[in-house]
Amino acid sequence: MDLQDIVDLEQYPISDEAFRAAAKAAFDASGVFVMEGFVRPDAVEAMRAEGEAGRDRVYTKPETHTVYLSKPDPEFAPDHPRNRLVTSSKGCLTDDQIGADSPLRALYDDPAFREFLCHVLGERQLFEYADPLSSINLHFHETGQELGWHFDNSSFSITLMVQAPEKGGQFEYVTDIRDADAGDMGFETVASVLDGDAQVDVLDAAAGTLVFFRGRNSMHRVAPNEGARTRMLAVLAYNSKPGVALSETARMTFYGRTG
Repeated sequence: MDLQDIVDLEQYPISDEAFRAAAKAAFDASGVFVMEGFVRPDAVEAMRAEGEAGRDRVYTKPETHTVYLSKPDPEFAPDHPRNRLVTSSKGCLTDDQIGADSPLRALYDDPAFREFLCHVLGERQLFEYADPLSSINLHFHETGQELGWHFDNSSFSITLMVQAPEKGGQFEYVTDIRDADAGDMGFETVASVLDGDAQVDVLDAAAGTLVFFRGRNSMHRVAPNEGARTRMLAVLAYNSKPGVALSETARMTFYGRTG
């Protein structure tokens, strides 16, 4: 598929300077930018069918982790927000399991799409991961599966909803809780979110929706899937420098293998 077969370029003219400027301004203002219907229905269906065809290769392993995606800190009590554990459970197809002719790969590699991302994200250039697993991931959330509350280690994420769940599975987030670079971890607000006392923003994305999100300082999760339909989400991962690979430890944790 060519880009015009994948993306609704009439609704989202990603090479137009005025549109790019408006998208960047919206993203800079809130840390979230949502483009519903970005990918055309036929292309979404092709992505969904690829996911269904690869179900027998999906790696699934529930994990417990801290909100900060790091080992517990013995300087804090086990029930302190720094050390409280949440659960993530999902399946995943990795980059090397995405077909060479997949519309996901065509979108990921397209120069105009990548230029658009650079403009909105404020990056000079974007590169794929150096390891064979991490650039394109297709995540599967079955009934009861979720992604626990956390902060991202990376400064941005690009996701595409391939198949929305029937019920539940919504993306929930609270912006600007911490300032990681300044060392402010936002413990009080983290505790409020984990206890269910904080006001959270909710995004229910339909199939074909592309989302930009800054998650380094904004806490977020995917709520449990409450329906029978699998939630399928593509993560398009890029780096601002070439030659960057996810660590072998992280690959074993997320994918069950290193290559």
